[in-house]
Amino acid sequence: MTSTQYSITAPTPLAERLTQGCAALGLTPTAAQQAQLLAFLDLLVRWNHAYNLTAVRDPLEMIAKHLLDSLAIAPYLFGDTVLDLGTGAGLPGLPLAILAPERRFWLLDSNNKKVRFVRQAVLELGLQQVEPVQARIEAYRPEQKFSTIVSRAVAPEALVPVLSANVCAQPGRLLLMKGRAEAVITTDPAWAALEPRLHQLQIPFLDAPRHLLELHCPTSDADESASRR
Repeated sequence: MTSTQYSITAPTPLAERLTQGCAALGLTPTAAQQAQLLAFLDLLVRWNHAYNLTAVRDPLEMIAKHLLDSLAIAPYLFGDTVLDLGTGAGLPGLPLAILAPERRFWLLDSNNKKVRFVRQAVLELGLQQVEPVQARIEAYRPEQKFSTIVSRAVAPEALVPVLSANVCAQPGRLLLMKGRAEAVITTDPAWAALEPRLHQLQIPFLDAPRHLLELHCPTSDADESASRR
């Protein structure tokens, strides 16, 4: 993490709700990380007036719907490299990057104004381990593979090209964030081999269902052979 220092300038109710929410999730961000999260929230509120990045307008509501909702999947991250597909306004990638400075993050979206916002947030927050990427999911062909691929707003069917492109490291994780459990159910037989596990998430201060579909990218036969040498 950069040595940039942040002071909490947001209204006290925001800081208190973030602190209480993180505690309820079992997370222990440092004071500097909490200040960064609030600085990100402040930047999102200011840009949202002009660029309509999110339908949520109330900063207090954003604590639960954006920050805590993103941070709730932190315990499920796997490995050192994370790809956030369809990141939008940097969610969940930016809050997770603030909480996990030891990991590298790639935040992908095809929308120019949203990627511009993410770039500005990365710059202002000093998140040197975060790389914004403007590209369409089906056209994205990175040189490296990712130990965790996360998506908050993309339909499961739209992620089939990701599996076909083999960008998930083996072993690796694919994490799909959804509301109701029905929204993550898919009949595609390609998912069955990925050992799907459905987790119900409890988001503090949010009276709405949240679920996480965890898929395992299995170790290939070649990788298993190499590990036995």
